[in-house]
Amino acid sequence: MNDPTTTFNRLRPRLQGIAYRMLGSSAEAEEVVQDAWLRWHEASHGDLDSGEAWLVTVTTRLAIDRLRSAKVQREHYIGTWLPEPLMSDSPVTPEQVLERADDVSVAFLVMLERLAPEARAAFLMREVFDADYDEVAQALGKTESACRQIVHRAKAQLQDDRPRHIVPRETQLRLLRGFADAAASGRFDELKALLAEDVQLIGDGGGKVPSFGVPIVGDRRIAQLFYATHRRFGDAVRFELVVLNGQWGLLRFIHGGLESAQSFVTDGERILRVHVQRNPDKLARIAAALGRELAVTNPRP
Repeated sequence: MNDPTTTFNRLRPRLQGIAYRMLGSSAEAEEVVQDAWLRWHEASHGDLDSGEAWLVTVTTRLAIDRLRSAKVQREHYIGTWLPEPLMSDSPVTPEQVLERADDVSVAFLVMLERLAPEARAAFLMREVFDADYDEVAQALGKTESACRQIVHRAKAQLQDDRPRHIVPRETQLRLLRGFADAAASGRFDELKALLAEDVQLIGDGGGKVPSFGVPIVGDRRIAQLFYATHRRFGDAVRFELVVLNGQWGLLRFIHGGLESAQSFVTDGERILRVHVQRNPDKLARIAAALGRELAVTNPRP
């Protein structure tokens, strides 16, 4: 085995990727990876056949335990819980070498919330990280046969929610650029034309800022929400195209402060769903990375 510290640092992006997909929170994922590092530091490395297998197993089990606690807390969450968005410089990052970008999208993480912690771990290891079933079994402490059943049931449970459209990034970029321009300029008809008739908007304010407790449905209603923000704030509203969770998304600024991070599901022609993260606790990392403050004024959505 290589030097233990070198081995851990090489695997850190993979461990972080597992923990983040399990928890939907960068801070909690980092804590899990740090706990894994402490256990790795204390382990007897000479007795291990594979340092990678050991670290993946420990990280997965720690994430399962953390998710069990998180699910109890989320039952009392004010409004709709959405994952903390991740911003990167481009659609391809070193952390995504072993994972597909669509498997870290906000929509994908929201879908995973339907699964129990062990099922989520098994599904991620097998379907996203391409782990063999013996690795899944080792991580979960179950038989390979049991893990096959868990993954099969998880896939069936998520069948209806898996993305049906593979949209080229360039197409998504053009669509969102048009939407941002129309929203910033208050062109209601153009906004509405870019939205599917049954489009949904799902917001997370975390009880810290105003948001909607249930999804908002309909092209006219959602277009009116964005139009109303333009009418209220005018040129003080600015949108910035960025990569959020491996896909193009929008940051909305009001009076120079970051107000929301918006992730989109599209079919290439229309916007099907909008996830609006407005909880300031979940926007803090993006604001810090940009060297910007959070918005003081928080309209809906």
